[in-house]
Amino acid sequence: QVQLDESGGGLVQAGGSLRLSCAASGRTFSNYVMGWFRQAPGKEREFVAAITRSGANTYYADSVQGRFTISRDNAKNTVYLQMNSLKPEDTAVYYCATASGSSWYLSRSPNVIDYWGKGTLVTVSS
Repeated sequence: QVQLDESGGGLVQAGGSLRLSCAASGRTFSNYVMGWFRQAPGKEREFVAAITRSGANTYYADSVQGRFTISRDNAKNTVYLQMNSLKPEDTAVYYCATASGSSWYLSRSPNVIDYWGKGTLVTVSS
């Protein structure tokens, strides 16, 4: 089992920044491709970003490309999501996620995720 614990959400004005953190425990963190998803009210959960086990490769949804940056610190068992130039449409609950398979990020589907955090709310005011 992998336990994931997000933090860093909050209320921010449009154009502002936030950094989310996700602390992992339970298994060897560096063995997992890590990712972030989000779910806005009334919408389906969607892929935001993923980072490979070494951190060498990152992947982003088109809607956040160039504004968000995913990173990880394997020594601290933590993955981060730096969010800049936030927009009201970024308002959502953000979830840290991973799966046992090393290529889950290729589908970008929440249906292949094995482990979820409880989520952290990000609200962007206009």
